[in-house]
Amino acid sequence: MAATVGDYMVRDVQYVAPNMTVEEVKDRLINSNFHGFPVVENGYLLGYVTAKELLRYMDTPKAKLRSVMSRGTLCVIPSMSIDDATRVLFRYGLRNLPVVDEEKRLVGIISNIDIVRSQIEKSRPGKVMNVKNFMEQQNGITMRIHNEEIPIDQMIPTQKEVYMDELVGRQYEIKRGLNEPLIVIKRHNGYLVVDGHHRVMAAKRLGMKTFKCIVLEPNNLDIPLGLETTAERWGLHTLDDVKIIEGSRHPFMEITTMLLPKEQADNINQILMKTMEEDPGPGVPSPLSPRVMKRQSQRKDGKAAPKKTAGGRKSAAAKPAGKTEKPRKAPKSASKEKKAAPKKKAAAKTAE
Repeated sequence: MAATVGDYMVRDVQYVAPNMTVEEVKDRLINSNFHGFPVVENGYLLGYVTAKELLRYMDTPKAKLRSVMSRGTLCVIPSMSIDDATRVLFRYGLRNLPVVDEEKRLVGIISNIDIVRSQIEKSRPGKVMNVKNFMEQQNGITMRIHNEEIPIDQMIPTQKEVYMDELVGRQYEIKRGLNEPLIVIKRHNGYLVVDGHHRVMAAKRLGMKTFKCIVLEPNNLDIPLGLETTAERWGLHTLDDVKIIEGSRHPFMEITTMLLPKEQADNINQILMKTMEEDPGPGVPSPLSPRVMKRQSQRKDGKAAPKKTAGGRKSAAAKPAGKTEKPRKAPKSASKEKKAAPKKKAAAKTAE
């Protein structure tokens, strides 16, 4: 049975109240071993305040936390798998995730340390061996296990659909080096994907040609498997046959964003896609910070431009370069347009 958040979360959670002042919360942080606190009122989770956010309000120490805090936060529930909670922490650069019940009341918190503990205790071969034993018993065969890089175009899906928001998240993970292997079964015409459809679809979208796999190879490739029969019935022959659902969130992302304002929840994957384009290194700021949200909104409205567009720093640096490369003297017969052309060319060259 897969480990859940409830198995590893801390249940005795320290938190702050929205009516506390900035100064009171600051003192609480200084006298603790934490980097932030959940904000709770009458048992319900309202948000999460970090030391970094408090720094913005040091000039108003008597302000109530309620008036300066960002409403909403990413969260998880006790029944969510540890693997899914790990993905949320990894993707958004978080240290902690509040855990809420069905009524959105705070019941615990899970941190990177808890995740590390769960991974140390986890039996990695367990999932593979469960699949192997089940397939052998159901089909009267034996299977050899080996690791191999398999061409993506040889993958045969056994799942009809995947979620677009989860594909974006998996693409981000792959670009950041989290390359969890697939579990596949060798067949005459390719490899049946048993586990990892979102991963392999994300890899395909990134243009990858191969993917690391744990391969289960039967001693008899001619015996039809139940998974294979089901895939045939659903018309699944290649990854192109898998439907991508764009209109709704993946179930675990639906849970994770339920406390966020709708605008942030809707834009969360746009932020991930932007960070993928910029290819940030480790320690990138949380994409849910107000400044990042504001910058994304400005770019969308066309009110502010990214650094590398015209009008940014590089464009400003192009002006003196244009003066340096200005032609000595233009012929008297040359038009104003012709005189201006070298400046544009020089500026363009510098911007490159």
